[in-house]
Amino acid sequence: MFALIWLVCLSCLAAASPEKVVVDTIIAAPDDCTVHAKEGDQLAIHYRGFLSSGEEFDTSYKNRFRPYVFTMGLGLVIKGWDEGLEGACVGEKRRLIIPPSLAYGDKGKGVIPPNETLVFETEVMNIVPKEARDL
Repeated sequence: MFALIWLVCLSCLAAASPEKVVVDTIIAAPDDCTVHAKEGDQLAIHYRGFLSSGEEFDTSYKNRFRPYVFTMGLGLVIKGWDEGLEGACVGEKRRLIIPPSLAYGDKGKGVIPPNETLVFETEVMNIVPKEARDL
């Protein structure tokens, strides 16, 4: 099953724009979603990160054992996450195909080689709107 999903994902890589994130909805936003992620909101995200070869390089499920928490739009994560999670809701799962220009570019980072397209499977666990934190 994973191999089939990865083949579909690789076909998305070929179509990915060098300047845009490709967003593939795995589980759609709930019908009753009223809070959509936007700049300034604090998100809690579970994720799995893959290189274009299919090798998993990081995961919050096994490596951190808790969702990764960050504020959108502050440069705390790669630009592809800020763009690819815009408008997401709690309970939504998205696959983000992120070109190098919105990831780690021509320098790479750690196990991520230079000019690498990254694939993330994300699950939105919580959103705290900016307005709620500014009270």
